[in-house]
Amino acid sequence: MTDPVAEVVSLLKPSPSISKLVTGGGQWLVERTELGSPFYCAVVEGHCRMTITGREPMLLTAGDFVLVPEIFSFTMSSLEPPPRGALAQRLETSPGVFRLGDPEAPAEIKAMVGHCAFGSDDKALLVSLLPEVIHVQGEERLMMLVGMINDETSADRTAREMVLHRLLEVLLIEALRSTASAAAPPGLLRGMADPLLAPTLRRIHADPGRSMTVETFARDAAMSRSTFFDRFRREVGVPPMEYATGWRMALAKEFLRDDVATAEIAQRVGYGSASAFSVAFNRHVGMPPGAYSRKGAVA
Repeated sequence: MTDPVAEVVSLLKPSPSISKLVTGGGQWLVERTELGSPFYCAVVEGHCRMTITGREPMLLTAGDFVLVPEIFSFTMSSLEPPPRGALAQRLETSPGVFRLGDPEAPAEIKAMVGHCAFGSDDKALLVSLLPEVIHVQGEERLMMLVGMINDETSADRTAREMVLHRLLEVLLIEALRSTASAAAPPGLLRGMADPLLAPTLRRIHADPGRSMTVETFARDAAMSRSTFFDRFRREVGVPPMEYATGWRMALAKEFLRDDVATAEIAQRVGYGSASAFSVAFNRHVGMPPGAYSRKGAVA
């Protein structure tokens, strides 16, 4: 059975960037701005405060895991941060191991921290389907996965990059699994937690080439058109046809990067002809398929 969450993660193409072990003592603060990259943190021991711009501060304690699919500005600090303007104390004690704050003070936090990148050209669309922040407590599997990523990053083993890519995919899926419920914010996870909408989402992903209309979706879900439309938009965050078109175009970009012929792509993603697909692609992406394909070849 098609799993939309796994497909989204696979299409995001997560790749490793930074993974490090951090300890901190005394008063310390780390501030990052304008990153625009995925960030995760697993607290092994102790506690700290994390503040993401525009959100309430979070108290993180041992066993907490945080994943932010696209983070721009945030701070992490001791519970009592240093005065504003104080010189940050940060020491790399060994490769990939950092000490924050007073090096003589007892360690009050031990955490594994990492950044990664998404290689997809459609990452904005795909990230928009995920929660803005995932905060999970007491999930041993997540802690083990972060530990494996940290270990693999610091080693020089055969097939290291491939292993890291796979571990990151599993970490993302495991984090999303832990959040998949009706309490999740509007998006793919909340839609998949809805027993009346999940079959529709699976059909969109399983067979993007089939004819799709709101009427057929509603009929399959045994709802009126207006009830289905309102429910889908409320739970997934976008109207059903906007979601279907976005997914089709994300797939089309992948096919173009793989040098699949335009006529075949049109058939695979549900357009009656190459010309109809080209018009839709140009409207959605801002350039015709041929230009997009050539752009990818140059890159």
